[in-house]
Amino acid sequence: MLNQVTPDVILLILVIVLALSFDFINGFHDTANSIATSVSTRALSPRTAIILASLFNLVGALSYTGVAKTIGKDIADPFQLENGLVVILAALTSAILWNLITWWFGIPSSSSHAIIGGITGATIGAAGFGAVNFKGFLSIVEALIFSPVGAFFVGFLMIKLISALVANTAYHKTNRRFRYLQILSASWQSFSHGANDAQKTMGVITFALVTGGFLHTPGGEFVIPLWVKISAALAMALGTSIGGWRIIKTVGGKIMKIKPITGFSADLSSALIITIFTALHLPVSTTHVISSAIMGVGASQKFSAVKWGVAGRIIFTWIVTLPVSALLAAACYVVYDVFL
Repeated sequence: MLNQVTPDVILLILVIVLALSFDFINGFHDTANSIATSVSTRALSPRTAIILASLFNLVGALSYTGVAKTIGKDIADPFQLENGLVVILAALTSAILWNLITWWFGIPSSSSHAIIGGITGATIGAAGFGAVNFKGFLSIVEALIFSPVGAFFVGFLMIKLISALVANTAYHKTNRRFRYLQILSASWQSFSHGANDAQKTMGVITFALVTGGFLHTPGGEFVIPLWVKISAALAMALGTSIGGWRIIKTVGGKIMKIKPITGFSADLSSALIITIFTALHLPVSTTHVISSAIMGVGASQKFSAVKWGVAGRIIFTWIVTLPVSALLAAACYVVYDVFL
């Protein structure tokens, strides 16, 4: 039995452990995306909000596989890439490091940018620029760019529409009703987060299984095994249950002062955008989308309502995450290739 434990098997186990660790960290790093607005308006207590987010993240993660296939095969071909296990190991290392750094400083950066940049950088480090499928990579980058832009404008219009619908309702009644509605919007937001974000880990693990020769499917089709779906969903749900309070403070109050009606509008806008892109099999940054929706809601009411200094810091982090994680992953690959 021990003779069957080859270096590749050990490397695969390490990759799976790191991938699930990334998923776990993604869960607590991105908990703020799902519950920050509902907690800040006191529509939900922190404990209840985290339980709700964990449950719907789990359900969402088990519902789709399209994004996982995009991550697993559209950046680089796992059937052709040599030393692919080391590539994924380097990508995960860089993504986890970047997530921990930004979490420590309370900056809502993008786990999606980190893992996509990591896979791209590690692939270039291993086999050069020619190994990257730039058509697939650019379509992913386009989704990462257009989804927050769309969330901003949808949030801008959503609060205008909802405000017009409740214009003749007493303020205290509006607040009370939208606190209840925030429970629904937070649930959808959590579901959409799990449906999109957990799939990235599923795609990474399946990439490792294929490139390491541990998964063979008829006709070379990229199929996500059931155990991969379940383990990724559980890891994200567990991470979500722990929560990321540093980031909750930034998303829930430092961008703008959130009221029940604005919180509901932002959650509804971001959940809608994430669901649309998930249906298109495209990964998005839930961090970017919810933050942009909040900015759009704030800007529609009063431009000065948005704390643009904080928003600028977030946007700067969005921009640098992809190249920094790519460079870090390429460096990690060089180190791993020497010692592994």
